[in-house]
Amino acid sequence: MCAVTFTTWGGTFTATPARRAAPRDEAELSALVARAAAEGLRVRAVGAGHSFTDAAVTDGLLLGLDHLSGVESVERTPDGALVTVGAGTRLHELNALLRERGLAMRNLGDIDRQSVAGAISTGTHGTGARLGGLATQVRGVRVVVGDGTVRAVSDADAPGSPERELFEVARLGLGSVGILSAVTLDVVPAYLLRSTERVRPWSEVVDGVDALFDGHHRMDAYWFPGTDRMLTWTHDVVDHAGTAAYEASRRGVGGALRRAGHAARSLLDEEVLANGALGAIMQVAAAAPRTVPRLNALSAAVLGDRTHVAPSDRVMVTRRRVRFVEMEYALPRAELAGVLTELSGWLAASGELVPFPVEVRCTAPDDVWLSTARGRASAYVAVHQYHRMPYRRYFDAAEKIFVAAGGRPHWGKLHTRTAADLAEHYPLDDVARVRSVVDPGGVFRNAYVDRVLGTA
Repeated sequence: MCAVTFTTWGGTFTATPARRAAPRDEAELSALVARAAAEGLRVRAVGAGHSFTDAAVTDGLLLGLDHLSGVESVERTPDGALVTVGAGTRLHELNALLRERGLAMRNLGDIDRQSVAGAISTGTHGTGARLGGLATQVRGVRVVVGDGTVRAVSDADAPGSPERELFEVARLGLGSVGILSAVTLDVVPAYLLRSTERVRPWSEVVDGVDALFDGHHRMDAYWFPGTDRMLTWTHDVVDHAGTAAYEASRRGVGGALRRAGHAARSLLDEEVLANGALGAIMQVAAAAPRTVPRLNALSAAVLGDRTHVAPSDRVMVTRRRVRFVEMEYALPRAELAGVLTELSGWLAASGELVPFPVEVRCTAPDDVWLSTARGRASAYVAVHQYHRMPYRRYFDAAEKIFVAAGGRPHWGKLHTRTAADLAEHYPLDDVARVRSVVDPGGVFRNAYVDRVLGTA
């Protein structure tokens, strides 16, 4: 076995693969998969390890895709561009590469440490009532299938064709049909977002959540359990006049000073107040759990209103240095208020001590086979716990509430659902058929894929 183990970012799973490799290019990746298949080894890929599940765990060959990075091509389109990047490109690298070219992603998740392949394969979704998750922005992929062959497939392939069906599972399918080597993304011209942070009464957010979702380009809300206030982050696209004013304000000496001041404020907010203070609070909570109600009240009390304008990726993404574990479910939007009320009631009745906030987001419906927003407008509720505190009782109770409301678990976050449970939500028979064609030997199977998608 390989002496080097792999552990997920949240510390939830560890693996000791027989071998690890980091192919330098697509040809080497293809050869490694073909060799592993011939030797009877299972193959999985890992990016940043930010999935809380055992999606990347294997006792066979574990592949790192960091060398498959950077921009391969840019094809300008009337409303942006089609940009092909190496599948191992980290999202923060992608954002910088796009910014250099006057481009940006339509939507992003909370963090940007993941690889492009990992983010799309696990269903990273971001937020926005009129926006889809990352997989909806994928227009094509190159994927190394079970015999080492490289297949190029896209949404331009005929509906119902083997190529189109492979594309559907490759763009969001937990790596169950192969290892992605390149991804083509549909991106837009760079734009600014105005971020407004506002503390609101719990009832105002819960009762008026549809207006908040629909009234803004993006909306995110955080609730510290046991408090009666929520922090909302609303993001709105800055118009041409606002963009011109922003750019003018950043020119010359005055602009340089303003940029420095903004950078200092961002550093203070993200590193000192957010990560630093949150980290200190979590350490106190872990050492003295009875302080959690007072800590949550303090956290809610110090939150304040703030508005700022910045490039879209810098608004959508936050730094997360405090380690935690997470479960998130996608719900029919109409169920959100009831779910939050029931979750609040359980927390109050159980006395469970949770110092980490509950997060609420939304996305538009889409037609991606394994998307948690497939066929319905979705609201997302994420529950977190500090990684050094017990979480199972809390997560089990939350999951029962989510499932009863028709929820679908995030593929990259903790849950207990199986393929039998999920068959009502997804075309798993079609997924199994595609898997059996491109990976008849089960090269890309592991325990997690078997549990949630079946053994094909």
